[in-house]
Amino acid sequence: MNNAINQSTLDELVAQAVKKKNIVSVVLCVEKGDNSFSQVSSAGNMEDDHPYFLASVTKLYITASILRLRAENKINLDDKISKYLSKDVVSRIHVFKEIDYSNDITIKHLMSNTSGIPDYFTSEVFLELVNGKDQSWPFDKTIHSVKQMKPKFKPGQKGKAHYSDTNYQILGEIIKTITGKSIQEVFKEFIFDELNLKHTYVYEDSNDLKPLPLNYKSKQLHVPQYMSSIPAEGGIISTAKESMIFVRAFFNGKLFPKNDFNELLNNFNFLFVPGQFYYGIGIAKQPISLFSFKNGLIGHWGQSGAFAFYLPKKDLYFTGTVNQIVGHNVAARLITKVIKHF
Repeated sequence: MNNAINQSTLDELVAQAVKKKNIVSVVLCVEKGDNSFSQVSSAGNMEDDHPYFLASVTKLYITASILRLRAENKINLDDKISKYLSKDVVSRIHVFKEIDYSNDITIKHLMSNTSGIPDYFTSEVFLELVNGKDQSWPFDKTIHSVKQMKPKFKPGQKGKAHYSDTNYQILGEIIKTITGKSIQEVFKEFIFDELNLKHTYVYEDSNDLKPLPLNYKSKQLHVPQYMSSIPAEGGIISTAKESMIFVRAFFNGKLFPKNDFNELLNNFNFLFVPGQFYYGIGIAKQPISLFSFKNGLIGHWGQSGAFAFYLPKKDLYFTGTVNQIVGHNVAARLITKVIKHF
């Protein structure tokens, strides 16, 4: 370590973060891969063990589940989605410049956000939610909505990527088809029980008040119908410590063959929306400076302000949340400040 970090230093950094505009909740767990450092700190209206919405960090759990199924020879990443979904679902889901590419879309296209399928979660849907119009978005509603939209590019078109929550709703449906189980059951069997996670679960009950309410700028959001309808895309609830258990297992071969991990890092594509970062196959990379793509954080952001990342260069893991939908810059700066102490 360059500058020794201890619990009080971490507490101070987290306390500084919660003073930023519209940030009222922060929790951060930091661990070294060799177990020489393991601390969690929280500030504001959040405790160390408070459950929170992982939002799109859930996509890492989908990635782990897909790779587990592949290890069991139940799926291949180059399989067409038409192998697992009905004709009613696949038909005309991707008609680009009057050519129907629906039957060309693969599992890998979905995982890497290179399918070209539009994101049902458009600015219009987002604005409705943040303005208090809570609504459910089950799979059939998503598919109907997307078929009214224009795809972004041909599936797998070189150099093209578009972040689409639709991709992960489809992956969830494919997992259900293969296993004959709900996403909730698959996550429990493949991950929660496997890692002995006691406080991690899929948000299903719209009356469940355990997770901290989401925040958007100065407004507290109440969107339980929506959050309970998107299990594969962003429905997991966890704590910073249990999210840490997961992310370490993800990177260390406890959930799928470790040799498969490097495959996820192939062909990163730059994304401008919903934030500026890179996307590989079911995993994101966040540079920690303009000149550090090679040494960036690997993992995933959540729209809720949640994060789960690994920094290979320093063998550091980070999990937690700032519980603010527009708070990713605060989270990134907090992580960067901690990195400087190692």
